[in-house]
Amino acid sequence: MTEDILSEVKKDYVLSKLREGERIDGRKFDEFRKVEIKTGLIEKAEGSALVKLGNTQVVVGVKMQPGEPFPDTPDKGVIIVNAELVPLASPTFEPGPPDENSVELARVVDRGIRESEAVDLSKLCIEEGKKVWIIFVDIHALDDDGNLLDASAIASICALLDAKVPASRFGVGEDFKLPINDIPVSVTSLIIGEKFLIDPSRDEMSVGDKTITISVGRNDEVVAIQKSGDYLLNESLFEEVLEKSIVAGRKIREEILRQCSKTC
Repeated sequence: MTEDILSEVKKDYVLSKLREGERIDGRKFDEFRKVEIKTGLIEKAEGSALVKLGNTQVVVGVKMQPGEPFPDTPDKGVIIVNAELVPLASPTFEPGPPDENSVELARVVDRGIRESEAVDLSKLCIEEGKKVWIIFVDIHALDDDGNLLDASAIASICALLDAKVPASRFGVGEDFKLPINDIPVSVTSLIIGEKFLIDPSRDEMSVGDKTITISVGRNDEVVAIQKSGDYLLNESLFEEVLEKSIVAGRKIREEILRQCSKTC
């Protein structure tokens, strides 16, 4: 009962600030929270990254091993993305096998990496039709204070930037940096009426679940779009969300390059 009352009070406060043209943390409507990136934290991983997006924290580890290619791409490596949402990260997460939220998160992150061709999979072929490098990207949520999806996408590309292919360990040559072609950035917006908020916090998500995630490549091209919630988005609002997402994605990419250049 008390939690329900607090939830309604929080929701009313968020909405009252929005009516005044403000966000509860003072950000502009099209502004991300502060991004902090640390790479190379997991010694046994080929690449790793810890990303803090405000109070949201995600760690990603990358592991690689030789394996069979997909039949339709016999000369290309394989990427597999998994996400684990442990109860410690949020009171809404439950123990057990991956639920629909973790599956969707992994799928959206995977799509952004795959559709942007961020990793040059053609350079990960060991023996065509028989052996290629399999890349496992494992996402672990440490603290969900809203917009876990964008934090996970940032952490995933940073971990890939940090990664080295362990060729010598498997006796197939010398180690080399994972070939990266692009740095896709996903930008999630919360739609509230005719307004939208980029990078919604958990408190802001208390007013609704209508979101749209736009993944943008390094040339400002849209590589993937994910819409969540049952709603219609009119053309003019969509165009505005698209424009602001491209600009926001560009800024986050610059931040990734700035912070990763120290360690990647």
